[in-house]
Amino acid sequence: MTSAKQHARPQDAHAAATTAQARVPDGADSAPAGTTAGPGARAAGPTVTELEDRWRRAVAELDNLRKRFERQLAEQTRAERARTAAAFLPVLDNLELALRHADADPTAIVTGVRAVHGQAIDALAGLGFQRIDAAGVRFDPARHEAAGSVPAADGLQPGTVAGVHRAGYAAADGTLVRPAVVTVAQASEQHRPAAEAERYEADERDSR
Repeated sequence: MTSAKQHARPQDAHAAATTAQARVPDGADSAPAGTTAGPGARAAGPTVTELEDRWRRAVAELDNLRKRFERQLAEQTRAERARTAAAFLPVLDNLELALRHADADPTAIVTGVRAVHGQAIDALAGLGFQRIDAAGVRFDPARHEAAGSVPAADGLQPGTVAGVHRAGYAAADGTLVRPAVVTVAQASEQHRPAAEAERYEADERDSR
């Protein structure tokens, strides 16, 4: 009896070992936490320190970009201002020349002012600003400012610009810099006295 029990024990032990091995869950043979992973293990993500370092570098690059943009904008502004001043320096030179000769020949001042006037218009055109030709055209509230009205006469149709009191200017792309101040031809029963335009011109002179 005892001999039979002793003979059965190795077989029972083997069966128990086989059963225990079958019950081992998947992944139980993986390396414990804190041990070195095998060659096939996934790489760990960036640490908090690495993320903070990346963030600091991105902020520094953005700040450098902003400063570079500001420098470029300032340089462009200085260049444009210098170009504008250079365009008007000849106008100032001719005004000073006309004033120096005004006492010797009073009529020369008129000729000089006319020349300077044309030169100033050319300087503005060189900067991309064109004079609005308003006389005789249809009144356009988007480009003209009515200072008064006169009866339609001499072939002018009602709603046509009869006179220009102050020239208007527009940029090369059509953007209005300032409207032309005009007198508009109206039917006789609708017109406002032209004295309103004269008062406007007087106010303009006083404001200068």
